[in-house]
Amino acid sequence: MTRQTTLDMAAFIDAAPSPYHAVLAAAERLDAAGFQRLDEAQTWELGAGSYYLVRGGSLVAFALPEDVRPGMGLRVIGAHTDSPNLRIKPRANTGRASVRQLGVEIYGGALLNSWLDRDLGLSGRAILRDDSNPAGQRTELFLFEEPLLRVPQLAIHLDREIHTNGLLLNKQTHMAPMWALGAREDRGFEDWLEGRLGAESGSLIGWDAMCHDLTPSRLIGRDEEFLAAPRLDNLHSSYMALAGLLDHLEGGGPADAIPMIALFDHEEVGSESTTGAAGPLLETMIERVLAAAGCGDRDAFHRAIHASLCCSADMAHATHPNYVDRHEPDHHLAMNAGPVIKLNANNRYATSGTTEAVFQRACERADVPYQKWVNRTDLACGSTIGSITAARIGIPTVDVGCAQLSMHSAREVCGSDDPGLMRRAMAEFLRI
Repeated sequence: MTRQTTLDMAAFIDAAPSPYHAVLAAAERLDAAGFQRLDEAQTWELGAGSYYLVRGGSLVAFALPEDVRPGMGLRVIGAHTDSPNLRIKPRANTGRASVRQLGVEIYGGALLNSWLDRDLGLSGRAILRDDSNPAGQRTELFLFEEPLLRVPQLAIHLDREIHTNGLLLNKQTHMAPMWALGAREDRGFEDWLEGRLGAESGSLIGWDAMCHDLTPSRLIGRDEEFLAAPRLDNLHSSYMALAGLLDHLEGGGPADAIPMIALFDHEEVGSESTTGAAGPLLETMIERVLAAAGCGDRDAFHRAIHASLCCSADMAHATHPNYVDRHEPDHHLAMNAGPVIKLNANNRYATSGTTEAVFQRACERADVPYQKWVNRTDLACGSTIGSITAARIGIPTVDVGCAQLSMHSAREVCGSDDPGLMRRAMAEFLRI
């Protein structure tokens, strides 16, 4: 099952180059498992069953047991669907030297050098005028798995100082991908996208479009001990949350708490949006779910929060063999050594002694090895949705992840056994 989990996760990642496609891929799996999709604009009256909601690039899914009681807690696994990449600007058409290019804005903390000299496709969503729709517009997802774009690196003959000064890239001037030859066009991208979507000329209002590397995920290494893939940070954890929920329900887990997963957008840029962890999405969902299940007064809501636990799942930094000095010497992380519990005394992670013990117990019950990690003290520590969720809603939270290398590269690396181990830990966490 370990290897099959890794290959299934790789297929999930390859199908999801944008947050919208990640949500689509998750929704398809939930539909196949019998989940019912909810509409935020409708009144909910929910009985025992499994449900999910989609808002843009975010998804929340949960299962209600037969006897939802006032004060019953939740077991929430949170992750995020977005990854650093290159996103197409509103005025996309640019170019120089008889080369047509697309203007891009860098989304999140991308390792810019990893996007050079790669065949890039395009994905995202387009907003089109539609007079037949009461809103006057409609949204269409698009995914073009063909080599449309490329950011060529400057030849070494024109940058002789690269070996002494390193590769220096300017986000504004060096990262615009080329996609055609000829004079710059005023509506080249718009006309092309309308044509590919079969839309009327001039109907394109706007887009959320992004580049992605076309190289598929694959097992690598002498004994296939590694998985090389795009967007491991954090579709790896999004898949784990989804698989853990489905495994929990398939195993007929105890109904002492409501299992829920929350896959947020915009973590890489601070989470402050209507679909990010710093927004009201999760809190609103919990309140509405409890109300729709007949436990809707404010006292019951606060009692439920007190009885809840959250697992914030993101990736962790495996100890890099070429940069061992960048890691805390007594907290090295190994790939294929199990889930990582992430701790930080300055609350960059939400893990406390009590929540650390909860996840440790989940791993032990699942017969899964685990590791513990802290950042090197003299280096800045990253953060994820854990502290945001804990502060906003008040749910005790543990931050966990799987060890990986090349975080924020266009192509990352993790252990090929870790997905299966984390999957078992996730399902067990929902049973705690």
